[in-house]
Amino acid sequence: MRPTIRRRAGRRAALLAVGAMTAGLLLTAPQQATAGPPNLLSNPGFETAGAAGSDMPSCWSKSGWGDNDFTFATVADAHGGTKAMRVSLTRRVDGDRKALVTENTACAPAVTPGRQYDLSAWYKSNTPDVSVTVFRRDTTAGWQYWTDLQNPPVSAGWARTEVRTPVVPPNTDKIAWGLSVYGVGTLTTDDYALEEVGAAPPQPACSGTAEECAKGKWQVIPAQNPVRSMHAVVLKNGKVLLIAGSGNDIAQFNAGTFTSAVYDPANGSFRTIPTPVDMFCAGHVQLSDGRVLVMSGNKGYPSADGSVGYQGLKDSYTFDPATEKYTRTNDMNGGHWYPSATVLGNGDVISFGGLKEDSTGNVTAEKFSAAQNKWLPMNEVNQTWSYWGLYPSMILMQDGRLFYSGSHTFGNGTPGTGASIYDYDANTVTDVPGLRNKDERDESASVLLPPAQDQRVLTIGGGNNERNPAANRITDIIDLKKPSPAYTAGPDLPRGLVDTGAGKRPQTGAEGKMYVSAVLLPDGKVLETGGGLHDRADPVFEASFFDPATNTYQAGLAADPIPRTYHSASFLMPDGRVMSVGDNPGNGTYNHNVSIYTPPYLFKGARPQITSVIDTQWVYGDTQRITVNRPIARAELIRPAAVTHSSDPNQRFVDLPMTVDGTTVDLNVTSNPNLAPPGWYMLFAVDANGVPSIATWVHLGGPSALAAAQEQPSAHEHSFADRLGPARENPAKRDSVPVAPSVAGCDRHYGTVNVCVPTRFPDGVKATAKARCAWLASHQYPRRLKVNGSDPLRLDPDGDGFAC
Repeated sequence: MRPTIRRRAGRRAALLAVGAMTAGLLLTAPQQATAGPPNLLSNPGFETAGAAGSDMPSCWSKSGWGDNDFTFATVADAHGGTKAMRVSLTRRVDGDRKALVTENTACAPAVTPGRQYDLSAWYKSNTPDVSVTVFRRDTTAGWQYWTDLQNPPVSAGWARTEVRTPVVPPNTDKIAWGLSVYGVGTLTTDDYALEEVGAAPPQPACSGTAEECAKGKWQVIPAQNPVRSMHAVVLKNGKVLLIAGSGNDIAQFNAGTFTSAVYDPANGSFRTIPTPVDMFCAGHVQLSDGRVLVMSGNKGYPSADGSVGYQGLKDSYTFDPATEKYTRTNDMNGGHWYPSATVLGNGDVISFGGLKEDSTGNVTAEKFSAAQNKWLPMNEVNQTWSYWGLYPSMILMQDGRLFYSGSHTFGNGTPGTGASIYDYDANTVTDVPGLRNKDERDESASVLLPPAQDQRVLTIGGGNNERNPAANRITDIIDLKKPSPAYTAGPDLPRGLVDTGAGKRPQTGAEGKMYVSAVLLPDGKVLETGGGLHDRADPVFEASFFDPATNTYQAGLAADPIPRTYHSASFLMPDGRVMSVGDNPGNGTYNHNVSIYTPPYLFKGARPQITSVIDTQWVYGDTQRITVNRPIARAELIRPAAVTHSSDPNQRFVDLPMTVDGTTVDLNVTSNPNLAPPGWYMLFAVDANGVPSIATWVHLGGPSALAAAQEQPSAHEHSFADRLGPARENPAKRDSVPVAPSVAGCDRHYGTVNVCVPTRFPDGVKATAKARCAWLASHQYPRRLKVNGSDPLRLDPDGDGFAC
């Protein structure tokens, strides 16, 4: 898994076969008009020699990295003029080589943040392993890798490649670029150009109220969610699978009544689906063919006195969006109540953590083989015998390793620094530093920030359900491209209104939220919404946008009028709106209202339209053509949501570099399946004002004829996160770890099992029966809760067997 990239067998042969045809298309593409924008590059055709003693032309430098054998040569086989640059790799283990615009003031062209630039060059190559690689100079941090934009195809004759950069990030004053060769072969290039794209369009007129255009708008739809959904999955047909299982209701569990529902946004209807087992607190992820893999769930609820905790199922099912039915797979090797679920670059799924059938912590890794459509035997899966906790957020990195962000559900005392990188092939776990308050990240949210190519993760808020302090406001950001990645402090969450049982009041000081939702939007921002101040209580009414380009929050958005704490979920729909469901506070109730958020970008006038997609079956490294009804500034793939308990580690936004000819746009698909694991994606086209199209569904992977994979290099492999500290020593082989039955933060001595009286009351609630009972009453707990056995919280001073 570690930096091996797989492409479909026959991919190289296919590229060779179509090389001549593609070259012809490129040669006939519209060329720059005489009066077009100026070329901002110095010495674009290598005609001017370098300084005395230099073996490179003026303003060009040898560049590259890794273990390979290479040559650079200025040759007479030119496209224009008398000189061209030839770079050859004769042996390659990893890395690349490229002639790069020299990174200095005299040679690197100046650029303007917020603008875009067209990069073009003429080339000949006998290898498909070529990419357009761009670096940028940050005015504070200096020169750094920015992105790979395109994979030009093999061409025996001169062909022209052109691609548009993403919007230049803030604090960037210069860029440098070149064509990289990262596989054995020869690349010859000439006549480079860098041209600024035309002036930005005027700002649109607001099509809603001033408040809607600034803050967006929430609507509570008339139809109610028919099930107590704990899980939400956006399906490849745009419908939404909502899974309840028993819905945290022991009466439903005892009756064997397990439910799911499918919501159809097209007509606002819900359809209840027969559900075979209690999928309450299962794991789930979309497989490459669009089916949903649902793993584990609830085998049994805790005992009335709390001596036995939740128990995990071994069971596993797939849900087919076409038939809307569940089909059983083979069992997992053990129960995993609250398991992680991460799809890998080859379509397999890896899962960690959760509780076993006996309520102990599961220490075995599980792997679902996409090719075999089954869970593998334990002896075929690498094991570190590590306990990752409940719903650990495991995010796939661009080289195939996994980043544990530190976000989880329930529990604390995470070993080490609280965040780490897991190398499956080497079977090593290495801590990364910087995560603040690591034992107060219960029910925090972690997202791979847009675009996935940047490899930055944001972790938001959180608390501690055992000690139950006020949730925090902190956010932390890590750049996994750095040699020694470490979290750094991000901006604090904006404050909102909190209802602590006596009506809404403004948050103060360090008060933040847990159970927060984080949703990637097509304009490249992150919506954070929902959450509560304490475990299963005290909802916070606040929403904001996080902008990855500036690392800042836009506070003061419209807030969901419905409380969204424990067992809530928010997720992006194909029309660019956000849907929010659920709320299951400690008193055992459940909110069936459904909210829809319309972001401000949908009040900026007409949205662009994708008028045609030549092919909806996409292959890694390909160029795919679409047409749009008016100019766009960006296009991207967004993986549909599969979210529960603030956790969706597979959520990602993959940038699609563009070659633009008016309303005809060629999109360059990443060659790295670790950046965009195979499956169905929402394709959005977005204009310069951030207004998105309605999504078109496309499938990324490859046709069945190319199912056999062969190892190939990737332009997106770089030596990032390669200077980590020493790996942790793995524990000896073991069956499980002990986990307290109270891990869910509930004292089971009171009421029914679906009522959660907190083991620790929030700070400020005196440790007296009167104060605690007043808190329970203000939070609408049932009156006269039965005492099951002993009375550890002293809620039954008169000894009649009922609390309060």
